Amino acid sequence: MTKMITYPIEYIRYLAEYNGSRDYFECHEIMEEYWKENPDSEYVTCWLVLIRISVCLYHARRGNWTGAIKLMGKAAGEASAEQFDRLGMDGKELVAKLRQAAKRWTEPDVTYEDIELPIRDESLRETAQRLCRKLGYKWGTPGLEAGDEIIHRHLTRDRSEVTQARAESAKLKALSRGFVDIDSRP
Repeated sequence: MTKMITYPIEYIRYLAEYNGSRDYFECHEIMEEYWKENPDSEYVTCWLVLIRISVCLYHARRGNWTGAIKLMGKAAGEASAEQFDRLGMDGKELVAKLRQAAKRWTEPDVTYEDIELPIRDESLRETAQRLCRKLGYKWGTPGLEAGDEIIHRHLTRDRSEVTQARAESAKLKALSRGFVDIDSRP
């Protein structure tokens, strides 16, 4: 008897964005937040693999093959066919696709191609397709047609919070080492 699971809405949203907007940056954000909030999930490795896939495709689509190849090899090595089967995918096919991509991407004159996630559970596919339409996207949009704003999304995001957090961290490290910032003295 197969154990029935309820798919997390974040997983369904990931699939809708992945297959609709092709905003791999957003896909990464969706799954990373869920992964961090659910560290004891039985599928924690699957969530991490999905994060890696979207990051790989983001970089590959932009021509950053070095980062994409390394991360895709890692995703291919970590993906569990059995676990992805339980998450409504054809796990064996998914693992094969990831391995093929990791190998193909090392060939000279490589060009970007989308990697279609093999969703086996029809109800999961239909639910993700409905959400995709609700979000205003067409299921199966080619990744290269996503538009420059999505393809180069990292160039337009607001990084002020990250910059501020790094500055605060550096200040705390300096203070812990006994250094004093002369700009902060009275």
